[in-house]
Amino acid sequence: MSDILLTEHRGHVTLLTLNRPQAMNSLDYPLYMALEDAVRVSEARAIVITGAGDRAFCSGDDVKQILSKGAPSTPEMAERAKRTGGLTPAADALLHTDIPVIAAINGFALGWGAELAIMADIRVMADTAKWGEIFVKRGLCCDAPGLGRLAQLVGREKASELLFTGDIIDAAEAKAIGLVSRVLPQDDLLPTALAIAQKIAANPPQAVRALKAGLRRTLDPDWRDTGKWAITEIRKLMQTEDAKESAAAFLEKRDPVFTGR
Repeated sequence: MSDILLTEHRGHVTLLTLNRPQAMNSLDYPLYMALEDAVRVSEARAIVITGAGDRAFCSGDDVKQILSKGAPSTPEMAERAKRTGGLTPAADALLHTDIPVIAAINGFALGWGAELAIMADIRVMADTAKWGEIFVKRGLCCDAPGLGRLAQLVGREKASELLFTGDIIDAAEAKAIGLVSRVLPQDDLLPTALAIAQKIAANPPQAVRALKAGLRRTLDPDWRDTGKWAITEIRKLMQTEDAKESAAAFLEKRDPVFTGR
């Protein structure tokens, strides 16, 4: 497995660690693809996902490599997306796996990092971590998970507030609104996530997978249809002046000026 995604097997539990701490574990195209591949080939009974270091779980798309270029994909990513109907391939893997996924949110979870967290079945969060669907601040709409899962977790009104404002919330608020199940000191975070995963992995695996499949059948939308709509909107929005201004302002460390164009 690539060194940008560390894979550790602990019995029937697999720990996946996003390993770009110098870039706050942001996602470039190789990391997106490595994450997708790791989930698709996994034979684990439970997966734990976290980020390297204490600063970030995942800060979303790498602004320098993705958002500032105004292009949503490389040819290989585009080819993968064709197979998922347009849904982000890593999201397709996570949303359709029957393996329980636990997110150990050790730091900032922003943008697609926030999406990654809410795609997990269970979220535990460090008391110093923060979470935010900041797509609107980039002149974009969120990906399919934010549209299809956030309101399930926190209710439509709170989801609307978080999506429309792009507010970043702390761990205490995340726990209060039902976004995460537990808030823990940083040193206790990963051991707790792994303990939950080991408890799940000790149960009959076919029964666990059937339960997860049943939850998806009962609660989830058509992810590929939603993803196709979302990527179409994102591609259009990435060509707007506001989206380009947001990326430029981020790189230039200044406040953006949006014009509605």
